[in-house]
Amino acid sequence: MSSFNFLLLTIFSCGLVTWGARVLPFILLKRFTLKKRVVDYLSFVPVVILSSLWFSNIFIQHLGKWPSIDVKNLLASLPTILAAVWIKNLLVIVCVGMLSLAVLNVIF
Repeated sequence: MSSFNFLLLTIFSCGLVTWGARVLPFILLKRFTLKKRVVDYLSFVPVVILSSLWFSNIFIQHLGKWPSIDVKNLLASLPTILAAVWIKNLLVIVCVGMLSLAVLNVIF
């Protein structure tokens, strides 16, 4: 197999796996219903993922030492959190976060 065909096969396979992982749960959940206990458990997943992403961007790792705080990311996250609590619109939250970080990058 030539390297070009191998590359095309790899890209197609990765796309198929990604598409399947995103679409298959929707197809399965149309036919089956989850118990309330499972739905309650799964409701915590977005909060856990977002908080882990937030903490990994706030703290800067130094091997063998305590982590330091990235002040720009911390300051940019404050208006973003306020927008998330008050507005609850993902587009607005992302725009507030991007604008606040852009303003802080211009200032500092």
